[in-house]
Amino acid sequence: MVLSVLAAVSVLVVLHLLAVRRTAGPSLVGAVIATLTAAGVAAARGEPLHYVTGVVLMAGGGVAIAWATGRSRRHRLAHRSARADYEAGTVAVPLFAALAERDRLAAELHDVAAHRLTGVVVSAGAALRLADQEQTGAALQHAGEAGRQAVCELERLTGLGEYAALATFADIDALAAAHAVTYRRTVDMAPASSTEAAYRVVREALTNAARYAGGAVVRVQVEGAFDRDEPPGVSRAAFGDPLLIVTITDDGGTAVEPGLGTGHGLAGLVATVTAAGGTLSAGPVGQDSQGGAGWTVRAQLPAAAAPHIRRWPLWRGMIALDYALVVLAIALSLGASLLSADVPDSFGGVLPAVPTVVLSGLHAVPLGWRSRAPGRALAAVLLALVLWWACDRAGWTQPPVSDIFLVYGWVELTLAYSAGVYLPLRRGLFAPLAVAAVGGLALASGRGITGSRVAAWVVLTCMLALPAFAVWSWGRRTARRRDRLRAADARRRVLLDGDADAAVHEQRLRFATGLRGTALRHAQAVVAAAEAGNLRTVREEARAGLIALRGLLSGLRGRDSNDGRDGEDAPPPTTSGIAALARRYGGAVQYIGPRRPLPAVVEVFAYRIASTLMAVGVTLTVRRVHDGVEVSGPAPAVPGVERQLRAIADAAGGTLSTTDRGAVRVWLPEVFPW
Repeated sequence: MVLSVLAAVSVLVVLHLLAVRRTAGPSLVGAVIATLTAAGVAAARGEPLHYVTGVVLMAGGGVAIAWATGRSRRHRLAHRSARADYEAGTVAVPLFAALAERDRLAAELHDVAAHRLTGVVVSAGAALRLADQEQTGAALQHAGEAGRQAVCELERLTGLGEYAALATFADIDALAAAHAVTYRRTVDMAPASSTEAAYRVVREALTNAARYAGGAVVRVQVEGAFDRDEPPGVSRAAFGDPLLIVTITDDGGTAVEPGLGTGHGLAGLVATVTAAGGTLSAGPVGQDSQGGAGWTVRAQLPAAAAPHIRRWPLWRGMIALDYALVVLAIALSLGASLLSADVPDSFGGVLPAVPTVVLSGLHAVPLGWRSRAPGRALAAVLLALVLWWACDRAGWTQPPVSDIFLVYGWVELTLAYSAGVYLPLRRGLFAPLAVAAVGGLALASGRGITGSRVAAWVVLTCMLALPAFAVWSWGRRTARRRDRLRAADARRRVLLDGDADAAVHEQRLRFATGLRGTALRHAQAVVAAAEAGNLRTVREEARAGLIALRGLLSGLRGRDSNDGRDGEDAPPPTTSGIAALARRYGGAVQYIGPRRPLPAVVEVFAYRIASTLMAVGVTLTVRRVHDGVEVSGPAPAVPGVERQLRAIADAAGGTLSTTDRGAVRVWLPEVFPW
């Protein structure tokens, strides 16, 4: 007997350690093997079927608790490690926030002001060569309008104000109309990130055509397509992901004004398109009449938001302990009866066994709602106990309800603890009172009670109130600890956000100071010269403005090697830090959903997943929803990487899934092992 107990305890300890050190799947396999082994030993001894069934239930209950507590410890250790990484790594948040703002300002400066000033130089140069009065007047008018727009846009950038709104299809239509190109659009809806990227592709392509292909016929097409050819007999809507195809083609020409480019336009455009989840290609095509090649720019962008696919990590997530408690409650209530020597007499026959089994289930299953709906779970358990009392009074069930509560009253006490953790004070205060009252009713109905059962009920209720309020108070202390941790996280985030905002403001101020003395001054001079009718000065000031922009952009990028990107400073382990990580790898990250604050540990887990998935040229997607975050990207080709991803997701209480198109999605929920 002693050896059997020691063996059982040893098995449970091993299973607990296995659940701590391994993912849910392998540790669960070990738990199932242990349960089946116990049943096999009982069957080998020639025990009757009801006894073997009881062994399965009892062993399953113990194994479930060992497995679930191991899983809980695994989650706690992972969260502790993530919190330490967060506290150690967030010192770099202000630096990388400033770098991200620098990149944003540089991209907007290149896309907006450079586009305006390039158009002014090209139109002014053409009018000066033709020496036509009408052409000169049109060039001056264009210079005045474009110069004023450039001044407004530069003043917005130097004024530390709001960000520019995302472009729409209407903006693309207006852009095409302003350049008098052959234009065709056949799609009306797309995600905002795709329309913004499409607008920037069209604007940059038209700017480059004006610089390097003077006199060329330019065609712009914005249309919908699917990323796979449609096989015969398959509906288009059911095959492939819809795409937004943007194509800009010119038939070749001459460079009207050499030396106007900044040298960074195409690289920035590739980053913009990949960040939106698309691809970009650009290159020569065909030849014109003088033997020069034309040029085509083609972008493929998502035409619809990717569906959010998530599998709830129920049995292997943070609430695995709740389900293990259900298994334990059922095992103890039914398993112990089946192990009894007087089965089926302990049930009073087959027919009376039905209400006993049903009531045992009703008394156990609500434990699965312990952390999600503790009030309803407790109400359901107490209702099951009252029903058991009623059936007991009618003589339908065995054993009596008083014995049930004496042995399995831990179910009610567990839910009283959960009420203290998860329910507000006023609502949760009713939990220990209800447990004491219903438990007192069950005990007062016992056969050993003599005298007034009402008086016994009152006395027993008062006695049960002590342990009920004790476990409820324990739950309240746990809740206060949870609230303190959350408050500390919130305070830390407020301070961190303040430091990041200050670094961003300083970066924008430095940027604005340099811009006011260079490009903005030249743009204002363009407007003044246009109003004075001096076209030659217009062209000179516009060229000077472009040169100033080029110098400013080169200066910004020239300091990258000294700002921590290529040095020893690692990006902060946050979802925002994933963008800096992607830049180091030459990849991109697409953010979907509101940029709301996430718990520190979730931020770290998301960063770990991204760093494991990241490779050269890879585009990742970070999707934020109301109760967690999803990180997805191409499936890694290196053996063993997917196993690392699964281990990270498992420790975080999340799940990993793969699609039939070679993508990996990791779901990280906002659930905590309090």
